[in-house]
Amino acid sequence: MNFDGRKYVFVIIFTLVGILYASKLFYMQVVDDTWSLRAQQIAEKRREITPPRAVVFDRNGKKIVSNKTYYNLMMVQKNITELDTVAFAKLIGWTELEIRERFAQIVKGEGRYYNKHSGKTTSNYQSIRPYPFIKELTADEMVKIAPHLDNFPGFYKEVTSMRNYPYSNGANILGYLAEVNQREVDEDKFYKPGSRIGRSGIERFYEKEFRGTKGIKYIVTSAMNNVVGSFENGKYDTIALQADPIMLGIDIDLQAYGEKLLKNKRGCIVAIEPSTGEILALISSPNYDPNLLVGNRKIRENYPGLLANPDKPLFPRPLASEYMPGSTLKLLQSLIGLQEGVIDVNSGFPCNKSVVGCHNHPSASNVTDAVKMSCNPYYYAVTRKIIQQKKYKSSYKDSEYGLDRWAKYLNSFGLGKRLDTDITGLRSGVIPDSKYYDKWYGHHKWKFSTIRSISIGQGEVQLTPLQLANVAAIMANRGWYYTPHFVKKLNGDGPKEEYLVKHQTMVERRHFTPVIEGMRRVVYELGGTARRARVEGVEVCGKTGTVENYRGQLKLRNHSVFIAFAPMDNPKIALSVFIENAGGGGGTWAAPVASLMIEQYIYGEVKPSPKEQRILDAILLKKER
Repeated sequence: MNFDGRKYVFVIIFTLVGILYASKLFYMQVVDDTWSLRAQQIAEKRREITPPRAVVFDRNGKKIVSNKTYYNLMMVQKNITELDTVAFAKLIGWTELEIRERFAQIVKGEGRYYNKHSGKTTSNYQSIRPYPFIKELTADEMVKIAPHLDNFPGFYKEVTSMRNYPYSNGANILGYLAEVNQREVDEDKFYKPGSRIGRSGIERFYEKEFRGTKGIKYIVTSAMNNVVGSFENGKYDTIALQADPIMLGIDIDLQAYGEKLLKNKRGCIVAIEPSTGEILALISSPNYDPNLLVGNRKIRENYPGLLANPDKPLFPRPLASEYMPGSTLKLLQSLIGLQEGVIDVNSGFPCNKSVVGCHNHPSASNVTDAVKMSCNPYYYAVTRKIIQQKKYKSSYKDSEYGLDRWAKYLNSFGLGKRLDTDITGLRSGVIPDSKYYDKWYGHHKWKFSTIRSISIGQGEVQLTPLQLANVAAIMANRGWYYTPHFVKKLNGDGPKEEYLVKHQTMVERRHFTPVIEGMRRVVYELGGTARRARVEGVEVCGKTGTVENYRGQLKLRNHSVFIAFAPMDNPKIALSVFIENAGGGGGTWAAPVASLMIEQYIYGEVKPSPKEQRILDAILLKKER
């Protein structure tokens, strides 16, 4: 046989085979509906099993988020036949009207779909799909219902779980869950109507890591459409897999103690482990018990009140409040001045109150004493030297150059930008540069004398408490930091890779030594502003801040601010404390709070003392003027 002839034979054979398969496929799909019915039958018996969300532990292995079993009463309308509404209403404790309204509510909740090809609008509701008729039933409630479900075909119980918080602390960190909306169902097939998703906190940020892997179970039903067993002995079933436990860097005892200290006060505390960037505590006050927002029932009962509360317990102050840093910024002014070479360790400036107001103290003859005494005129002089370095003849152009240089330094400390922390709701704060002031005054229409309030941490400079706690961590590390983060271990391993990247500031390590010595003197030497920050047996380094507080033109009580780290060598904790409308200076309220937090973390307890009792007894929440 020649090659041409053989070619035609192969073509004929392949054509016949193709026709044979096409004919069989046509017969299976169009003529014989056995296969399509079989596929539909299997689909109708398919039950998705959602695993409980990952359990959460603190850094010491204490369980801070767990799961508690609840039940949903599910329904498949196609399987509901001759429902005895009176008997069913009696069983579940509803009225007949409520039952009818619930059916209508489920259909309406699925929304409608517009087909652009046909121009018709149809309901998304499908009678063959399961829907939750009653959600979040407790075990006691389900025990009364389950034995009688055989009398009501189309209804069955589904095991589910909801969050449980053994500790009533850390709500702004942990967040809460709520039902998915239709958009979320459409975008991610993991969810179905009634599923829960993280709405805030780490529950939202780590949603996919928390939710685990769904399982599938195929079931066999009786003539009454009730489940009687597994389909084909579970041959096609898959197991639901709960996600691995997640360990946070939070110390729940420290978190609880911080919330106790800030009771009846408006403000926040952020504590960080400097060597890792792990957040040890993040207190926002006033706060709320996370158990108040577990499940739809409690959300409906409690969320409106929390939202309407004028003290804003839902607002994450440490992440989203932007405050002027006050004198705490003087630490960075010192470092920038030293790095830029416009001052040296022994530079001194007179405490000239005619330039800017200050409290009574001797003139600082060096950087270390300037930090200790927190001299306003000293830092006015230092910042002027940073911003007006006489690089250009025009004072306006010179200020533009200097300010942008200054802003770049502060950006390297993680300021003026959002820290990439593993939580949502963060703000960036404000570090003004030349473009910022050009919008206010016009290009080359401003100079240092126009913006001089930034020299003492007032005016346009705005920082979040998280950012300022990170500044304390940078001071502790002598010039570097890891991005602050909550998760210590994820999927049995360490944190995400981005939290293992070391960030260096623009200031060399050697310049931190005299400034840190000044922070030590703030706490321990005569003339220091934070003697209440002392902790027995621990060398604390800190810096106070007194932040002016205005509402429009109305002057309110000052905020009390303090940042610190301890011990001085081999630091274990760095923190910032903001107490709003406290009055007095940073040493009056914020410093003693910080010292108690340090004592709690390092020793694991706080010895009762008049200092602690004074803080616990203080009611500052309503005192604004």
